[in-house]
Amino acid sequence: MIDGRGVLAVVPARAGSKGLPGKNIRDLCGKPLIAWSIEAGLHSKYVDEVLLTTDSEAIAEIGRRHGAAVPFLRPAELANDTASSYSVVEHALTFYVTQLGRNFDYLVLLEPTSPLRERDDIDSMLEKLVSLADRYDAIVSLGEVHDHPAIMKRLSGNDIQPYYPDLEHTGRRQDREPAYYPYGVAYIVKTDTLLREKTFYPARTTYKVVRRHQCYEIDDLDDFLAIESIMKRELEGR
Repeated sequence: MIDGRGVLAVVPARAGSKGLPGKNIRDLCGKPLIAWSIEAGLHSKYVDEVLLTTDSEAIAEIGRRHGAAVPFLRPAELANDTASSYSVVEHALTFYVTQLGRNFDYLVLLEPTSPLRERDDIDSMLEKLVSLADRYDAIVSLGEVHDHPAIMKRLSGNDIQPYYPDLEHTGRRQDREPAYYPYGVAYIVKTDTLLREKTFYPARTTYKVVRRHQCYEIDDLDDFLAIESIMKRELEGR
């Protein structure tokens, strides 16, 4: 709990993955990928429970071994390519209320595909959100992008065109206004706001800027290998 308010962390991990089959349980530096997110939630001094929501009993068993609660298997309609993160989390919250009689004030979404978390990321984000609770209902993790929108292109036949023609093109990175991308280190939101606005980006959302090496997400094998290399370097430096 934080400031007397309950916190549920949710790790979503379905069995199907087209970009990198079996990625959620693929070994990453000695642990299944999902274990890094589960253990990050367990490490938090504010998170009351870490829930793994999955449609796979094999993934569920791995999650239990690493300390996650797995009180249900996700229904098939919430385990396909079209199921949104919101619908998965809404199902989990409904289960806790109707089946277990438990309510939580804050929801922390920990995507397994973003395992490069610092030890205090979750707690520092919770602390910032709670300290600004009268002004904000959610906080997201952002990283500065180095492939700036001002230099992105689109292809038209054999021609190259600016992807965002309204943005001024500058040759030097230092001259461009920084742009940020939401990486899945953590999304934290008040549960009543989440259920009302049905988004992890409600109208009143603040942010935490993460470090450069955390700005990766695993969608395919190249991403996995890049994160594996970074993680090995970070672990060796501790």
